[in-house]
Amino acid sequence: MGINVGIIGCGSIAKNRHAPEYGANPYVNEIVFYDRNPERAEALAKQFNGRAAYSLEDLLEDPRVEAISVCSSNENHEKDTVSALLSGKHVLCEKPLSLEVNEARKMIRTRDETGKKLMIAHNQRFTKAHQEAKEIISSGKLGKVLTFRTTFGHGGPESWGINKTNSTWFFKKDRSGLGVAGDLGVHKIDLIHYLLDDQITDVSSFMGALHKKDESDKPIEVCDNIVCSLKTRKGVIGTGSFSWTYYGEEDNSTILYCEKGILKIYHDPDYQLEMISHAGEKIRYEIEGIQTNENQSASGVIDAFLESLQHDEHVPVTGEDGLLSLQVILAIIKAAETNTVVEVN
Repeated sequence: MGINVGIIGCGSIAKNRHAPEYGANPYVNEIVFYDRNPERAEALAKQFNGRAAYSLEDLLEDPRVEAISVCSSNENHEKDTVSALLSGKHVLCEKPLSLEVNEARKMIRTRDETGKKLMIAHNQRFTKAHQEAKEIISSGKLGKVLTFRTTFGHGGPESWGINKTNSTWFFKKDRSGLGVAGDLGVHKIDLIHYLLDDQITDVSSFMGALHKKDESDKPIEVCDNIVCSLKTRKGVIGTGSFSWTYYGEEDNSTILYCEKGILKIYHDPDYQLEMISHAGEKIRYEIEGIQTNENQSASGVIDAFLESLQHDEHVPVTGEDGLLSLQVILAIIKAAETNTVVEVN
């Protein structure tokens, strides 16, 4: 017995991740698409053998639809998620959870009030190399993690988004809100929380709109680069670099420096995981390539969400997880704006 799912927002993340992964899952009967631009919804409905809804109300009031993916732009995450939960739907919300802490808390409250599930699409947790890395860290083979560096950068959302121009919503303060921090940085913050079973508590950072221009040839309203220093509750320290100006090649690597060696994740193009012992011995793992803008593969997020619905289990990435990552990102931006070390709320 399968379910019908709805997708709000028919941009690139819906087209390349959510729709094909729902379509490939045997638990899904039909996908219903809604977008403010009805032609986009119709195009995806045709491509994925679904149907289009011509108003948000029509989608949310449809009793046949049990779950919703919120793939709208950042400023609409809270509104769309709350509306879907109140309509009796389970929700998978794209990251960042929202743009403000009070909005995020409202989403979590609404989840609790309705008894519906809310999962956040932090997809890096689900890559095989990251899951294997977590097992290695948890096993104690390399001892405690002492320091780390994590990076996520590519050539910018204007090469990835549905609007492949410099008028993209990602560059707009009122829609993107958090710039590269909310687009890429939030992925790596969640990943560090996940890998280390820890929380970032203190941050300092520099950020800027170093290169991207808007449609008026002026610097964009949000940051295109951030470099930050991070400290966790357990005392681990590390750095994060998040960029929309890595032209020519993506970098999605994380390196963990431990008491008994080093763990390199997505650092080598041929070996997705490398474990280097204190004595210099290398163990290399060929697991799978990480998703890139050019190389789309199943993220695992949709399957995990559907499995939690099918078996009525807790979702693996909760609203609280999304809130923690959002709080760190907001602290990173505040640290850069004030040139201070900021304690994460």
